[in-house]
Amino acid sequence: ELRTPVSNLLTQTQVALSRPRTAAEYREVLQSSVEEYERLARMIGDMLFLAKADNRLLAINPENVDLSEEAEKLVEFYGILAEERGIRLEVAGSATTRGDRLMLRRSMSNLLSNAIRHSPAGGTVTIRLGADSAGAVIVVENPGSIPAEHLPRLFDRFYTGDPARRAGGEGVGLGLAVVRSIVEVHDGVITAVSEDDVTRFVVRLPTFDSHQLTHGRD
Repeated sequence: ELRTPVSNLLTQTQVALSRPRTAAEYREVLQSSVEEYERLARMIGDMLFLAKADNRLLAINPENVDLSEEAEKLVEFYGILAEERGIRLEVAGSATTRGDRLMLRRSMSNLLSNAIRHSPAGGTVTIRLGADSAGAVIVVENPGSIPAEHLPRLFDRFYTGDPARRAGGEGVGLGLAVVRSIVEVHDGVITAVSEDDVTRFVVRLPTFDSHQLTHGRD
């Protein structure tokens, strides 16, 4: 996974240096390089996060989190991207939980961006929030189906299901693995269901007292 973007950077730099170029051509090469550097930075950041999760080194900063407020902020953030793709974003319901705000925001962000990428134009991506007897429930759903054989491996690292997604810049299959790690560090559960042309990710987060979230500090 690291070899491909590094190879791309090396090749395009060698080509650019093979003969004199105009300033505009050099700018084009640099812009392309920036995209590859950003991809590398995201990948390395995700890999470090997962390594910390594996070794119980994630520092949880628990606080009361209004999930509907976080969802609204994410919908505003992704609004332009969704509009460009002809996709509507909606938030329904409300819920609160106790956990690490930044981690929970990151998990919802990954789920939302994943849903936007895989929704057809004209579709609606919805974040539904609620609660049951165990705690908060977050549901992110989008139109479109996932073949049944892919469902068990969606949260595996570097699994994309379709190799063409990597070539098309659709990510390297770490986003959902990060979501699962965040959910599990909060002692929650995440599941994925795809039926009737709707794909739905369901996160269940238990209710904690203030002293219970101590992962990484034992």
